[in-house]
Amino acid sequence: MSLTLALLLAGQAATAPAAQTTPVPPDAAAVDAQVPDAEAGRAGPAIADAGGDIVVTARRRNETIQRVPIAMSVIGGTALAETGANTVGRLTQLQPSLQFYSTNPRNSAANIRGLGAPFGLTNDGIEQGVGIYVDQVYNSRIAAATFDFTDVDRVEILRGPQGTLYGKNTTAGAINVTSRAPSFSPEARGEITLGNLDYVQAKASVSGPLVDDKVAIRLSASVTSRKGTIYNVTSREYVNSQDNLSLRSRILWRAAPNLDLTLSGDYNYQNPDCCAQIYARVGPTQRPANRQYAALAAAFGYAPPSTDAFDRITDLDTKLRAKQELGGLSLLGEWDLGAGTLTSVTAWRFWNWNPSNDRDFTGLPITSVSANPSQQRQYSQELRFANNGTNRIDYVGGLFLFHQTIDTQGLQVQGSAASRWLLNPGASVPAGAAGCSTPTTNACNPAVLNGLRSENEIGFKNTSVAAFGKLTWHVTDRFSVQPGVRVNYDKKDGSYVSTVTTGTGSTNLNADQRGVLAPQSYKPSFDDWNLSGDLTLAYDLSDDLHAYATYARSFKSGGINLSGLPLDAANNPILSASTVKPETVNHYELGLKSQFLDRRATVNLAAFWTEIGDYQATVTNNQIGVLRGYLANAEKVRVKGIEIDAAFRPVSQLNLYANAAYTDAKYARFVDAPCPPELSGGSASPANCDISGQILPGTSKWAFSYGGEYNIPATVFGTTGQLYAGVDGSYRSKFSSNPSRSISTDIDGYALTNFRLGFRKEGSWNLFGWLRNAFDTDYFELLATQSGSTGLVVGQPGDPRTYGLTLSKTF
Repeated sequence: MSLTLALLLAGQAATAPAAQTTPVPPDAAAVDAQVPDAEAGRAGPAIADAGGDIVVTARRRNETIQRVPIAMSVIGGTALAETGANTVGRLTQLQPSLQFYSTNPRNSAANIRGLGAPFGLTNDGIEQGVGIYVDQVYNSRIAAATFDFTDVDRVEILRGPQGTLYGKNTTAGAINVTSRAPSFSPEARGEITLGNLDYVQAKASVSGPLVDDKVAIRLSASVTSRKGTIYNVTSREYVNSQDNLSLRSRILWRAAPNLDLTLSGDYNYQNPDCCAQIYARVGPTQRPANRQYAALAAAFGYAPPSTDAFDRITDLDTKLRAKQELGGLSLLGEWDLGAGTLTSVTAWRFWNWNPSNDRDFTGLPITSVSANPSQQRQYSQELRFANNGTNRIDYVGGLFLFHQTIDTQGLQVQGSAASRWLLNPGASVPAGAAGCSTPTTNACNPAVLNGLRSENEIGFKNTSVAAFGKLTWHVTDRFSVQPGVRVNYDKKDGSYVSTVTTGTGSTNLNADQRGVLAPQSYKPSFDDWNLSGDLTLAYDLSDDLHAYATYARSFKSGGINLSGLPLDAANNPILSASTVKPETVNHYELGLKSQFLDRRATVNLAAFWTEIGDYQATVTNNQIGVLRGYLANAEKVRVKGIEIDAAFRPVSQLNLYANAAYTDAKYARFVDAPCPPELSGGSASPANCDISGQILPGTSKWAFSYGGEYNIPATVFGTTGQLYAGVDGSYRSKFSSNPSRSISTDIDGYALTNFRLGFRKEGSWNLFGWLRNAFDTDYFELLATQSGSTGLVVGQPGDPRTYGLTLSKTF
């Protein structure tokens, strides 16, 4: 807190110049006076509400979005509520360049333009490529993105490398969430939503002065609950439910005419019965026929309750839990020094994770326990100075310090079916369901793996220090040159200790047991300096037509493997795989931002080409029983594409928007990648495969979002307001759901459509009914393969059709 306290003491002694006015806080919403509705983008994620400008703080100063030479979108708080985009994951239906995947809060990833985090289970030892910022505080845990937005003013989505303006270097983009600021005018907001699946969501906030015009407070809360979408016949419960609680407070103290201090605190709790992945299909592998899924299931007389995932039935025999607590404190200091504003952001955050998973994805006792409870603490300090502008020069410069610790206690226990499911019966045992009628091999003896237990103690320390700056030289009134630079130092230290015992408590393991759960102990470390930068040339072709060209050289810090290492032929960990190299990013972008038809139409274009050397990929561990992958470097990845963001208001009562993204994301060179499931599991299966030229997982080549809203003046029960109807649609084409593309794990393209119909009185209340996934489209969010190359493919079905009613009131 020392830097912020120094700001406080200095500000108390400072006297503002006579002509100086109270500075506008950078996180306060500001919209051009031509826009009557301060909630920009009501009809959806409009880049600008046609007819006016949106003022954003993407470059740490107030600017209109059309003049910021960055590909970005802004979604206002009202649009978030009316479109049902209450989480980062839901934003993907509005912003086609954004992807979000989550099998549970810990195993989540946000990608922009196909880049950000490796596809697969989370590995704590690497950075996120997409930064999540809430009120200028960097959130290192992607789990923060799984909570409901609470009292949000707007969300900014920035595409492309960021780091010369922001605290943490991010190579793919940033998501900036800005909460509503405390108000000196008393106000209150309330919102209640009821829907099918026993859906209930309540939100409330209150704000007003505590001490005249010196201190103001804002308190907010959000509660969400919903029955699960999948029925578990074993537990007789619905799973994949929702159970969220979010509390937030902000206190603004105007300590001096030129100094504002904002203390923020938040607490978030989540405890749903989640997260089930269920039978989707079976695909061929190279395992012998008697070791593939059909024969193994027959050997136990087992069949899933349904082979159609969209029957939404499962029989998982392990209790599911996705319990987490997340929160923290931050102190934001903004001191106007006349020549510029000095900003200090001090933050402490925590995350506690307590899960329970069924990682064999069946009702059989193969893996009876798989959980990685984790506790994270992070501390960050950012100090930034932005000048108030001259005729020719604008600049921002800053320092950033970040420290993170993570402690994880992993546990995996094998069940009575594990031996037959995971081990090779051998040539002496006949093929088929009767192959284990007598226990002649370890595979036919349940006691070999039953109770086999791995207890993992995992520690991680991550320290990052950076200096960054961005300068804008207005060469002429229309042409500017904008160089930026960042110097970064990263240090990561880890510890991984896995203790494995048999069902009888012995540490004396045979080869088959070590092949499934291997004792490991290693201490990886990584540290490195890097220099990155960018250069943007921007030209105003007219007052409403702006062009820019950007080159960025960026880095994502190297990492360490903290999920166990692959084994050599003697079942010993391969220590050379304990670290991964930094990513090197070369990014090129051309953009054009335009408004026309008296600014009733806005069309923004961006074309980009990104090359990444030593791309950090999650690869599959080919050991038979290992559930988690590990990290490796792909030599080169190339992503190119074109994006169009458009908003149109042909008449005052009609808003339309359409966004499109073409993204061609490929492994340019990856010669030692893991092989897809159909080539894995056999004695002659290749140790690795050349997947150069294949598409990156999780990225659709084509993605669209579109929608609009039409309103008419109306009087209902004596109240004059607007009757309105809206639609929001999205589409994404086929994408791969496996790190190495597989014929079994491609997800077909799908389209989703949402409708709403309501009545509102501006600035007072809003009542609307909504219908989401209106045509009850069946689609998978993710597909994954069962460990051990059995051929079982499991999926996470997307939400079915949902409907409900929302009432909100502003006082």
